[in-house]
Amino acid sequence: MASDRKAFSRDELARHNGKDQSTVYVGYQGKVYDVSESRPWKTGTHMKRHPSGTDLTDEIGGAPHGPEVFERVPQVGTLKPEKDPMDEGIPDCLLALFERIPMLRRHPHPMTVHFPLVFNLVFPFFNVLYVLTGHEPFEKTAFHMLILCVPAMAVAMTTGPLTWWWNYGAKMSPGIKVKLGVSCLLLVLVLVALFWRVSHPDILLNMGPAGWVYLALSSSFAVLVGILGWFGAKMTFPH
Repeated sequence: MASDRKAFSRDELARHNGKDQSTVYVGYQGKVYDVSESRPWKTGTHMKRHPSGTDLTDEIGGAPHGPEVFERVPQVGTLKPEKDPMDEGIPDCLLALFERIPMLRRHPHPMTVHFPLVFNLVFPFFNVLYVLTGHEPFEKTAFHMLILCVPAMAVAMTTGPLTWWWNYGAKMSPGIKVKLGVSCLLLVLVLVALFWRVSHPDILLNMGPAGWVYLALSSSFAVLVGILGWFGAKMTFPH
């Protein structure tokens, strides 16, 4: 009967990894399954990526199959609900929502950060095209991209700290420090460039000294975006 099944803590589940004990267990949605007889789990790690003795609830979404695979293996117990130390301070209503829709915990920043990155790259690109060709629509396109940078960065810089809090417990690291500092610097430069362009609509028309400085300022956006992308990728896809 289900009531007779053992309730496993995370530590107890971790011991059933095929090494500390011969049995290989995994957790999914509050249940514990015995996958010891499943060939893909013989080494204790499935597809060289998913370790046994862990809760796979968040991992199934990225697998090429669904949770129906657990119908082929016996359920040996249940998984005790335990709050992750990084969840301290997060309201229970949010944690319940994350459990139902894991994407909301992991992806709000990655889903929104690409827009300002692209706008900040396209802005200097079209400025350079305008200087090379003199074709006015290129400059207007650059200006429109610069305008879009502001709301896009506001959204990304709001979801960034939230994702940092939800996923990393707001723990500071060298990568986080760089991302915070460069993001703030980039926002300041975007606002300076926008004010400058609104105040001097023809700044690139005659390409005097001010125009070259404006062009250099816009080109610096590509460098800063590269730094943000590099450190963001290291956090998302660590070695």
